[in-house]
Amino acid sequence: MMIKNEDVKKLRTATGVGIMDCKNALIKAEGDMEKAKQILREEGRELLAHKGREATEGRIEAYVHHSGKIGVLLEVACNTDFAADSDDFLQFTRELAMHIAAARPRYISPEDVPEADLETEKGIYRKQGEKEGKPPQILEKIVEGRLQKFYTEVCLLKQPFVKDSTHTIEDLLADLRSKTGENIFIKRFARYEIGEEA
Repeated sequence: MMIKNEDVKKLRTATGVGIMDCKNALIKAEGDMEKAKQILREEGRELLAHKGREATEGRIEAYVHHSGKIGVLLEVACNTDFAADSDDFLQFTRELAMHIAAARPRYISPEDVPEADLETEKGIYRKQGEKEGKPPQILEKIVEGRLQKFYTEVCLLKQPFVKDSTHTIEDLLADLRSKTGENIFIKRFARYEIGEEA
């Protein structure tokens, strides 16, 4: 049975479980979303129970590039110090700090992009589409498509991971949540580069 990518994403958003686990659950459930959620719960992978738990533990990770010209400070939160000290969590925060140094995200997620910046981008994409002679009825779809590309460039969660572009940071975070069974999220980061304005 063919499983639609939109359904996999929908299930992942609802549960916080990794993409492959969601896809496998949907295959087992023959595409039935509710059945797939039940399968994930039975397998102990469903994380909705953790969504309400406060993430008051975590780590501050620091990374300085070998050139000494780029540095990153990053805060990742979780529910327990046990998870924060786990090898998987430590590896995730280290690799995420290096990713931020290389990929230069400006925001954590699309929801963090200020409305004024979004309107500016949309205006630019509309003008580009008009200049390219795109018909008005498909112009908004083009703007939306280019906006999604913008998110993959500037939003950390949407960026392809620099060490493996087949996965986004969002995928890696979902996999870590699945492994630890905890509510883990990226709280904030700061990237510094010599000669760059703050």
